[in-house]
Amino acid sequence: MISLKSALAKPFAKRIYKKTQKWANNPIKTQNRVFQELISEAAGTEFGKDHDFVSINNHEDFVKRVPIRDYEALKSYVEKVVDGKENVLWKGKPLYFAKTSGTTSGSKYIPITKESMPTHVEAARNAILMYIHETGNSKFVNGKMIFLQGSPILNEQNGIQLGRLSGIVAHYVPKYLQKNRLPSWETNCIEDWETKVDAIVEETLPENMTVISGIPSWVQMYFERLQQKTQKKVGDIFKNFNLFIFGGVNYEPYRAKFENLIGRKVDSIELYPASEGFFAFQDKQNEKGMLLQLNSGIFYEFVKADEFFDKDPKRITIKDVEVGVNYVMIISTNAGLWAYNIGDTVEFTSTKPYRVIVSGRIKHFISAFGEHVIGKEVEQAMQEAIQGSEVRISEFTVAPQINPKEGLPYHEWFIEFENEPDDYSALARKIDESLQEQNTYYFDLIQGKVLQPLKITKVEQGGFQEYMKSIGKLGGQNKLPRLSNDRKIVDEFSSYN
Repeated sequence: MISLKSALAKPFAKRIYKKTQKWANNPIKTQNRVFQELISEAAGTEFGKDHDFVSINNHEDFVKRVPIRDYEALKSYVEKVVDGKENVLWKGKPLYFAKTSGTTSGSKYIPITKESMPTHVEAARNAILMYIHETGNSKFVNGKMIFLQGSPILNEQNGIQLGRLSGIVAHYVPKYLQKNRLPSWETNCIEDWETKVDAIVEETLPENMTVISGIPSWVQMYFERLQQKTQKKVGDIFKNFNLFIFGGVNYEPYRAKFENLIGRKVDSIELYPASEGFFAFQDKQNEKGMLLQLNSGIFYEFVKADEFFDKDPKRITIKDVEVGVNYVMIISTNAGLWAYNIGDTVEFTSTKPYRVIVSGRIKHFISAFGEHVIGKEVEQAMQEAIQGSEVRISEFTVAPQINPKEGLPYHEWFIEFENEPDDYSALARKIDESLQEQNTYYFDLIQGKVLQPLKITKVEQGGFQEYMKSIGKLGGQNKLPRLSNDRKIVDEFSSYN
């Protein structure tokens, strides 16, 4: 028997699909409108006056007056907002600060305003509704759903609530989902991640779980604890679990491991949320990439990644982007971020409509020898190398070995295996061949005998979790960088291996 909630989900999903199609089919017009609204709304702010917003009529004017900034460069304005000053980056005061741990600047305070908050909630909701519209599957809305996230406990500073993004969003779960949602408020407030996961296992075991959501590396930990406790596959514990929603990292390196833990394939929806905005979600099960949210109070600019560190790199809008090019994504938002570099690189998989994949971080690459290898390339190389084999990996990171004890320098791949290969050198060769195929600079360096092929260093099981725990970044929204241009991480990490 179809429940009322399940029956109502389908017409609602159809309505959202039509609404989404409307702006997705008019991308340039939509982005131009967003741009004009942002400039007009912020013209009277301190930032708007400092950058002469009243005389900005088009993107060219904006480029002349507003330089690209990262958090450090915007910090003087943010600090005024943190101190309680109004009308600095956006009109009035923000509702929240999403507090994130920056790598270079200590804690970052990312503003979330009355105008930007709904876009975070709506995009997550619409991703699920677009899935319902496409597949016709709405039965899962009757079961229990879990969202592995940070604590919803918020602090207050000068009248502004302060917390992690996932904790802030927890306050906005729609009423019709609240009865279905796990973990409980009390469990969600547990700060220690391992204690929290154990509590979530206890709470969810007796329930009819249909949707599980979170960053793959931390959901994996939850699945492993479930399996340890019951000696069963997750799909046997939760017979109606058929939808996995994830974001934060590429799922592909985890897919084989997850299917083994679950015991079967489940549908998945990829999201691209960040404290700075909810940028994209997967709108089609069989299309590569996520639909860029062009109607969410965010104006996008793009700079080719290999030109980003030039003196005056060219900034383009969506109308000039090309499929398959690696771009740094720059955003201006109704939370008061202007020409802001969030640090991510993206590639377009389609321009009708505009869909993207996250290809890496502009700071996370290896170019110790001029090879400029990026996150997407190492992930694809790993995926291709283990495809069709019994090899399963839990986690990995890559670093350059510039001064080996003997022979030429190389890339060192630190890999934690769930299921080890019979032949390590054969796996290394497959990964290396894929990397050479994808990256011509790397190919030239290998062929020119500047580098020797990569080497694999095995990481003991649980080693990466121990390392993340040691630096206070276990769980929540924290992610291990996929690759680095130096050995800081792997040198620190080696004591846990």
